[in-house]
Amino acid sequence: MMKGFFKAKPKTPTELVRHTRDLLIFADRSAAPDIKDAKRDEKMVELSKLIRDLKHILYGDSDSKPVSETCAQLTQEFFREDTLRLLIICLPKLNFETRKHATQIVANLQGQRLQSRLIACEYLEKNIDLMDILIAGYENNDLALHYGAMLRECIRHQSVAKYILDSDHMKKFFEFIQLPNFDIASDAAATFKELLTRHKSTVAEFLSKNDDWFFADYNSKLLVSTNYITRRQAVKLLGDILLDRSNSSVMIRYVSSRDNLRILMNLLRESSKSIQIEAFHVFKLFAANQNKPQDIVGILVANRTKLVRLIADINPEREDEQFDSDKTQVIREIAALELNQ
Repeated sequence: MMKGFFKAKPKTPTELVRHTRDLLIFADRSAAPDIKDAKRDEKMVELSKLIRDLKHILYGDSDSKPVSETCAQLTQEFFREDTLRLLIICLPKLNFETRKHATQIVANLQGQRLQSRLIACEYLEKNIDLMDILIAGYENNDLALHYGAMLRECIRHQSVAKYILDSDHMKKFFEFIQLPNFDIASDAAATFKELLTRHKSTVAEFLSKNDDWFFADYNSKLLVSTNYITRRQAVKLLGDILLDRSNSSVMIRYVSSRDNLRILMNLLRESSKSIQIEAFHVFKLFAANQNKPQDIVGILVANRTKLVRLIADINPEREDEQFDSDKTQVIREIAALELNQ
């Protein structure tokens, strides 16, 4: 009779996170034989609801915007103990919809500030092994896209990106990008691009220390891949990397290699117009290099007629004055080359 008078007081963000943490700890050990199925199911339903509530606090909904004070309380409690770690390692135990909410929570928390401090960055620096778990997710079809989305948000922090760039994980991306599952391969390619373009100084440092093995793998695994999309994305990203001013010293080394030149000349001959155009943006760096090694000059002179004809025939869909001007310049450079006897 009296029940309606005593409505449960809504939980504070701190209480919600603590309750979520308790249920995640339960989920983590819920395979234990002493836990009955009915109890397990009931708690997992409750956990799903809590995760949805946490997402609503951080993102708001159609009726209300997120409240910064409430978000700050939630963030502080999330990182006070290991709730983030628990959410990541318990992801396989959650249903598909709840995984999506959990991914959105992890993504949002990366940008939450407490007294102007990015608290997620400090937490991840102390728990950097979480990146190992997220990257390994690419080997699991059910988790790859969720862990991949979390990973890209974590890479917003320069120290996290540096950890991955300096680790053996970078070699694995060459395999992930070629996985047979198109969605997962595309996701891995998006993360790879983020790692190699977001933090300029960190990327330049990585490339100058690792350019030998990195570009050898890049050429042999991506630029000559049998998969058209892999080749197209790889040559576009290569252009983005080499044309970035931060990477100028790496670019000069790249365009001084005849093996690299041969690969780019083959890409210029592709039937795909978009690959030809992206390849031209890299090829023009070989032509523009004022200190070309003699073996590069030799290859360009020996193939001069074919190259000039090929380049003259590359035309973008829309008129592009800059592209036309670059073409004219490259043809002029090649035409003027002479071998030093």
